Amino acid sequence: MTPIRSASRLVATPRTTRRARRAASAAAALGALALALTACGGPADDGAAAGDPADVDAALEEGGELLLWAWDPTLEDVVAGFEEEYPNVDIELANVGTGNDHYIALQNAIAAGSGVPDLAQVEYYALGQFSIGGSLADVSAFGADELQDTFTPGPWGAISQGGGIWALPMDSGPMAMFYNAEVFDTLGVEVPTTWDEYVEAARAIHTADPTKYIGADTGDAGYTTSIIWQAGGTPFEVDGTDVTVDLGGDEGAAKFAGVYQEMIDEELLADIPGWSDEWFQAMDDGTIATLVTGAWMPGNMESGAPNAAGKWRVAPMPQWEAGANATAENGGSSLAITEASEKKALAYAFLEYATAGEGVQTRIDGGAFPTTVEDLNSDEFLGYESEYFGGQKINEILSDSAANVVEGWQYLPFQVYANSIYPDTVGQAYTGATPLLDGLTDWQDAMTSYGNDQGFTVSN
Repeated sequence: MTPIRSASRLVATPRTTRRARRAASAAAALGALALALTACGGPADDGAAAGDPADVDAALEEGGELLLWAWDPTLEDVVAGFEEEYPNVDIELANVGTGNDHYIALQNAIAAGSGVPDLAQVEYYALGQFSIGGSLADVSAFGADELQDTFTPGPWGAISQGGGIWALPMDSGPMAMFYNAEVFDTLGVEVPTTWDEYVEAARAIHTADPTKYIGADTGDAGYTTSIIWQAGGTPFEVDGTDVTVDLGGDEGAAKFAGVYQEMIDEELLADIPGWSDEWFQAMDDGTIATLVTGAWMPGNMESGAPNAAGKWRVAPMPQWEAGANATAENGGSSLAITEASEKKALAYAFLEYATAGEGVQTRIDGGAFPTTVEDLNSDEFLGYESEYFGGQKINEILSDSAANVVEGWQYLPFQVYANSIYPDTVGQAYTGATPLLDGLTDWQDAMTSYGNDQGFTVSN
């Protein structure tokens, strides 16, 4: 079986660093994006979802052409498989960019009313920014509302917001702790199971060998929100255009800040930007001993830190309470149908094929981490022994994580913009310029001001 990684995340993650470096231009572009979205109104303006399963069957019989915008390379084989099964359907797969480039191109096409794809890849954190503007079709009437038990809770919660189903999950990032067993064994440090133990392990590792660190962290919006999510935080609440942003008073945010402030103050985290060559080298040579991240990580480690093969293992992510089993998502993408598409029924046929049908195995074979419960619990998937991770059956840990994602998390309808300004607010805490709690409050204030400027009603 192919080692587990997420093809979408392989491409998507490095751009986070690039986004931070070009925050000013991204913020300006995304400002225009959100303004256009909110000007369209919300999902409630669009009425009930159109179509029904019979329309899908008829559309497949008739055939036609579809335009799909996505950067995930595993979709190439999915498209080929679908076209082979339905030769009267032709799908053009186009990569118009990743991250901001993709979303800005999509919004520009929507605003122009020309060249809009029938289907588009959209990361979970960006879904709200398109669905609330009425740019995505509610696919529940096509039968998507009957698929809830097909998918794990985290991705399903992300695509079914505001009374509609705005996409179907493609892949996900249930979190776990990847750790260098050789470093822990050599230094005589216990592998942590709680966040308090994680801080103690950070101290023990750096004391025993000042060249080594528990991890590397220079501040990342997606990681921060994921840890707050796992801690039970709900700093973002969305009801149409009514939005609550409360990082200053959120219990999960306070837990995150407490743990990470200790490690920042004691210089227990390596000052190495994620996804840099130095970062992969630090994994390769044991400079950093853990990564708490999504299930898409193994493939990246195999290619980026090949000399560490056999040294790393996978464990459940540290818990806030001993004996608990709470996780969160970090990363992952969905596939959505645009409201502008004139071939929604045919598009839904491909959407379901790619995310809940035969296309799922094709993507798993290509390295994607699935969101489908049946695949996650299959003997083949769970029994996979990773040579890189010393023969460990890593999917047992990752699948269990997917089943225990804390429910109730919501992203902002302008989360893309919010993440782009993270380096100028919370990110400053990692340089020692401000305490983490102050950085979180600064982020909250900036998001509140921005949201209100764009026509949302934002409260704290």
